[in-house]
Parts: sequence; structure tokens; C-alpha cells
Amino acid sequence: MQHRIVVLGAGYSGAIAAGRLAKRLHREDVAITLVNAEPDFVERVRLHQLAAGQDLRTRPFSEMFAGTGVELRTARVTGVDVDRRTVTVNGSGPAEELAYDTLVYALGSGWDDQGVPGVAEHAHEIAGRVGALRLRERLAGLDAGAPVVVVGGGLTGLEAATEIAEARPDLDVALAARAGLGDWLSPKGRRHLRKVFGRLGITVHEHTAVTAVGSDRVTTAEGGTIPAAVTVWTTGFAVHPIARATTLEVGGTGRIVVDRTMRSVSHPDVYAIGDAALVQGPGDKPLRMSCASGVPTAWQAADAIAARLTGRKLPKVPLRYFNQCISLGRRDGLIQYVTADDRAVRAALTGRLAARYKELVCKGAAWGVAHPVLGIPARRRVTHRPVQPAAPAKTPTPSV
Repeated sequence: MQHRIVVLGAGYSGAIAAGRLAKRLHREDVAITLVNAEPDFVERVRLHQLAAGQDLRTRPFSEMFAGTGVELRTARVTGVDVDRRTVTVNGSGPAEELAYDTLVYALGSGWDDQGVPGVAEHAHEIAGRVGALRLRERLAGLDAGAPVVVVGGGLTGLEAATEIAEARPDLDVALAARAGLGDWLSPKGRRHLRKVFGRLGITVHEHTAVTAVGSDRVTTAEGGTIPAAVTVWTTGFAVHPIARATTLEVGGTGRIVVDRTMRSVSHPDVYAIGDAALVQGPGDKPLRMSCASGVPTAWQAADAIAARLTGRKLPKVPLRYFNQCISLGRRDGLIQYVTADDRAVRAALTGRLAARYKELVCKGAAWGVAHPVLGIPARRRVTHRPVQPAAPAKTPTPSV
């Protein structure tokens, strides 16, 4: 019988893991099913471009996985029962259960309103394609001089603010950051960031916490207000809630606790990758939610699954950081070089060369989804099938 591998989510990490497994294992031995809510791959690292009015290339999964043996299921995951080893999905028809022998959980993350009043009702997000398109439509309808406030001074906030300001110089763009502007960057990086923000005319509200969002303004912790015809909320990500509804061991934020091979510490037939995984990186610091973390965790999980099924030695994919790549519009950028545990060093690349570098990184990440070949040897036959405990009687499982 074929070993059934089900991959949930086809973002960068899920899609790469599915393709890498297909490259590593013979299709006579394994059945790989990739479940995703959308039929096309979403380049999440470019959603600020989509929101600013640019058109992105369509990348259908049917083309990306043609001839690989990966079965594509366009459906939404509504429940996971890790004790019975089943997944409940809703596609175009009635709900259906998929059974698995090995599960790769890559449902990723969405925006986090952090419970701030008015965010869910009035703010826009760019953590997903639907949100980016909604923001795109709203920005297109703004008159010249309308105020736009980006809340959040992390990488997403910096990219969103600069992209919007460059695409729509007629708008009054502002950024509200809880800390100083780019205060985690090197001195060279901070200087360049301030130079770009000044050139684009972006107003910066540093050390400003937003405590409420209205239809035409945001309120700060000091009691002041900032006019906002549009508020873009970029204060961080929250993982998909399904894992917390299972018996998987999860951390405080709902991320699945895994070992160095990305295998769940509570359920050895489940692997978690990307934003869904709580994995310790260099310096025993959890890897941050990012494409830079998701890709190597996908490599590690796929290679570990293949090794365990073929009786080979477990590989060790380096889980470390090299740089932080920030686009500052289409013609400028900032590449901040970092230590293995993501702390800035003095060196940084700036300007047009940095913009080209970031573009190559984005193109390379998308190429890697369709061509997950880095470090992959020839396909190997499954020689060892992990012994699975007998499935208990079916019990009601919460649906999210």
C-alpha cells in the first residue's frame, strides 16, 4: 500500500515541501495530496505590490505541479483529528475526510488585530491576497491628498508604506511605529531608511502605539489622533487556529511545537513547517514568521520524512539567517546583513542594487516552489513504514 502524505497549505513552505517529497520518493510508494483553498500560488512577499496597484503573474498549481504525481485538492481545511489521522476539507461539494499516514501542517498565518478596537471593522491588511485586493480597490478610490496610515514598523509596514507612497505620491502617507524607525537595523540601514522615507514624503510617528481605529482616524496611547482615510494594519501575524483545536502540543500563540526535524513533539506522524511551526533556531530563539524561515523548514521536513521512509540518515538543514531583504518601492531597497540568530551587523546594501537583490530573492523563492531541487539526490524507494498506532473510535472533533 502507498504511504499517504497529506500537505495542508500551499504557501511557500507547503508547496515546496510537497514538491520536494515528490522529487525524493517514488510515486509507486507514496501518495502525496496537497490541499489549498486557492488554485493559484500566492506570492505573499509581493502583496504590498498588489495592494499598490501592480499586477502580479498568475501561477496556477496545476501547471507548477504538472507531471510530479502530487494530487491537488482545492478546498478549505475545516478540521484536523490527529488521533484518528484524518483531515476534514470543504471544496465545491460536501465536506470530506482525508486519511493520512504522515501529515505536513503548513496552514501558515494571517493578520493579527491584537484585539485593538476598530481594527477588524475599519483597517485593511495585506497578509493575504483577498485583503491586498480589497486595499487595492480602496486606495484606487482615494482622492489626492487623502491620508493613509500604515500601523506597524516591521518589515511589512516599511514595505507597504514605501510602496504606496511611491505608487501614489498624491496621497498623504504616514507610518505609526511602536518603536523607533528601523531601530533594529544597523546605523547605515537606519540612515538609508530615513533618507528614503524623507524622499517619498512619508510622515513617521515614532514610539506611537495605536489603541483604536476609526473610519477616518487612529487613536494613539497618548490620546491623540492621526487622520486616516485608510488604515493599513501590519503589526504582526497570527497562526491559523485549527492546530489549537487539536491535541497537538502548541505554544502560547498556537504554533505547533516541533523538534529539529520539524516533527511534532506530541504526534510523530505530524510535521509542522513555516509560520505554523514553533522551532528553535540559533541561540535557542524561535524562528520568526517569514519566508526566510519557511523555506528551510520545508526542506528539513521533506528530507526528514523521506529519510525515515527510506531508512536513510536524517539530514540537518541549516536553520539560520543571512540577511533581511526590504523593498522600499520599485527602485530602492535595503539588504541588512544579520547574524545567524537575526541580529543586524554593520554591513548593509542599499539603493538600486539592493532593490535588484530583493527582486532576485522574490523570483528565486517563487522559482523554488516549482523547482524544489536544491540538494535533492535521486528518488529512493520506501523501505521503512513507520509503525502507526491503531486509530481509536471516532469522537466529535471541533471544526474551525
